[in-house]
Amino acid sequence: MPAHCAADTLLRMATWSAPVRYAEVDQQGIVFNSHYLLYCDEAMGTYCTARGLRDLAERVHLVSSSLTWRAPARWGDVIEVDAACTRVGTSSFVMHFDVRVGEVVVCEVETTYVLAEEGRPRPLPEEVRALLAG
Repeated sequence: MPAHCAADTLLRMATWSAPVRYAEVDQQGIVFNSHYLLYCDEAMGTYCTARGLRDLAERVHLVSSSLTWRAPARWGDVIEVDAACTRVGTSSFVMHFDVRVGEVVVCEVETTYVLAEEGRPRPLPEEVRALLAG
């Protein structure tokens, strides 16, 4: 969990999980880097859907992602992703993802999304902000 987030301020989502498929690993059997972002996209979609925000997930653009690897995930492992909204701004919000194999966090991801319409940032509606913030 990032140092700037207190545990009680995170909105935890039920875990999204899936087995690591053969096509997701390199010749050493380790998950290829780009798949971690795919796992987080799936968790973000699940997070939004569970809060009645599916249309938000369809209208946001990814601004930035930062990944920190802790350990490898391998073919045959089951990936579990915990998602939490850590900040809500005027038109953007930040999600923190813990990508785990069992209890081991193999990768931490911070992603900033912005609500965009016609290619321009738009303010998050107040009801959306409330659902994201808590």
